[in-house]
Amino acid sequence: MPELPEVETVRRGLAPHLEGHVIARAEARRPDLRWPLPPDLVQVVTGARVTGLRRRSKYILVDLEDRGSILLHLGMSGRMLIEDALQGDFHRDPAILPRHDHVLFWNEQGTRITFNDARRFGMVDLVAPGATHPMLAHLGPEPLSDDFTPALLAEALAGRKSPIKAALLDQRIVAGLGNIYVSEALSRAGIDPRRASGRISDQRIAALVGHIRDVLTEAIAAGGSSLRDHRQATGELGYFQHSFRVYGREGAPCPTPGCTGTIRRVVQSGRSSFFCPDCQK
Repeated sequence: MPELPEVETVRRGLAPHLEGHVIARAEARRPDLRWPLPPDLVQVVTGARVTGLRRRSKYILVDLEDRGSILLHLGMSGRMLIEDALQGDFHRDPAILPRHDHVLFWNEQGTRITFNDARRFGMVDLVAPGATHPMLAHLGPEPLSDDFTPALLAEALAGRKSPIKAALLDQRIVAGLGNIYVSEALSRAGIDPRRASGRISDQRIAALVGHIRDVLTEAIAAGGSSLRDHRQATGELGYFQHSFRVYGREGAPCPTPGCTGTIRRVVQSGRSSFFCPDCQK
């Protein structure tokens, strides 16, 4: 499932085709995805001017002038496709089948923005002006914002017996982190993903916050990680997967200078965790 860097990459790719533009036409080709689509979706968005695109955790918000926002979640296989009427469908990969085009928007210049989702685990919803969507109501701070500080994370982890990997995946503690980037940040910080959250020193928590920021920033610059379904809105693949230290590298030598350990895989709460047992404590 796309994590923060993949969603941010998609948001940035969509912005030139939506921000400041009018949604001249919209079409919903089915009544539902993971959940039912708003019955008035087409009516609300048609003719609306887009004032901005935001990301909150793993969600994209398309802000509409005086009409609230469109809330998008890519789910497991969702893609946003940009097809420019002036240059043809130059972003359309033949493997991305049109029968999975479920929600479509056209701007006033004729550019088509399509939500394509083969597995239909994504979502498209509306947020009323001034309202907070229930999916966003209890999210923690954004890890790249000034609100995500070592002191705040230390307070959230204090007294917790759950593994640090599970704590960082808890969207109430920090928003947007997923399996890949938590594994990578813990590797850089030298922290075992099984370690009890409440038994990590303030000094190590401060270092962990820095590594989380660095991993996410580097991944966004690389266009995210393309393991299965993720593509940028331009149709290009992300390439941060080529920089993984531990994720998916079970049995490989640890990349930490001077460490002779081997990357190990364990299962935590049904998810694979990759780490070096020699240098992550």
